[in-house]
Amino acid sequence: MIDRRAFLAGCATLPLTREARAQSGPLTKIIFPFAAGGSGDLTCRVLAEHLAPMLGRHIIVENRTGGDGLIAIKSVMNAAPDGATILVTTGPTMYLLPMVETKPSFDQAKDFTPVSLLSRFEFAVITGPATNARNFAELTAWLRANTGKAAYGIPSNGTIPHFAGTRIEAALNLPMTRVPYRGSPAVVKDVIGGHLPFAVNTLSDAIPSHQAGSIRILAVSSAERSPFLPDVPTLKESGIDLVADAWYGMWLPAGAPRDFVRQLSSAVVTVLAKSDVKEKLSAIGLIPVGTTPEGLAQELAANTAFWQPIVQATGYKITN
Repeated sequence: MIDRRAFLAGCATLPLTREARAQSGPLTKIIFPFAAGGSGDLTCRVLAEHLAPMLGRHIIVENRTGGDGLIAIKSVMNAAPDGATILVTTGPTMYLLPMVETKPSFDQAKDFTPVSLLSRFEFAVITGPATNARNFAELTAWLRANTGKAAYGIPSNGTIPHFAGTRIEAALNLPMTRVPYRGSPAVVKDVIGGHLPFAVNTLSDAIPSHQAGSIRILAVSSAERSPFLPDVPTLKESGIDLVADAWYGMWLPAGAPRDFVRQLSSAVVTVLAKSDVKEKLSAIGLIPVGTTPEGLAQELAANTAFWQPIVQATGYKITN
């Protein structure tokens, strides 16, 4: 069994190690829209390490944060379709942003070429010293007793945690202040520091602090209890009728050569099937998948159909 903290520390050195060792091959960038240190960023670095020798390329990871993911997405959309620029982001970023922009900045079907669904993950309701709640019922009681302090953090606006938080507000009939961040690690940090009563955050990014005792995971968003935390109830078990999970995917700019798309997709599937990679991703709370380009496109379409009416009901829009 891989020690999670040792793995996270080791991943932080991957870009430097790869850059130091790579002596030949074209430069390829994996663009990730969120801050370094989270499960998606670490997934990118594991993929870069394994894909580089398979593709004969020098692969680095570049974090381009901001704009709720749009800065990174637009940079890849406008890049040359030559395989030198790859987008890795959450599925929700790709299907939710077009729903909430007054004028969509991109069209997933027209502006991007799907490569592979990478891994699935869950979300969680977390709390810390601000409430000292030991379960969701205690958190609810604290929020009702402290309505002036009722607030929750999310990794970014226009995300599944955003809309899950909105559903929790409605279910509790308790208006709260939503506090958006630039990625999951910053959310966890502020919950640990007692600056937030609670947060809806990526489960994988909350597990280390939960295991260390600095925060508490009160509920998970999946349909059934997480295999990573079987003792933690689901939101539905906690009285909130909501199931919400997500995934990471990989895309190329539209017009990417079909042969390279297939080569990259096949390489990704091979990497994600490796036992050591499975173990590494499981250690950070991710469930490796790996699909064909068609599989990613189908997943995106199904999620778009599911979330469209939920997002529309909130009336949330980004003015651009």
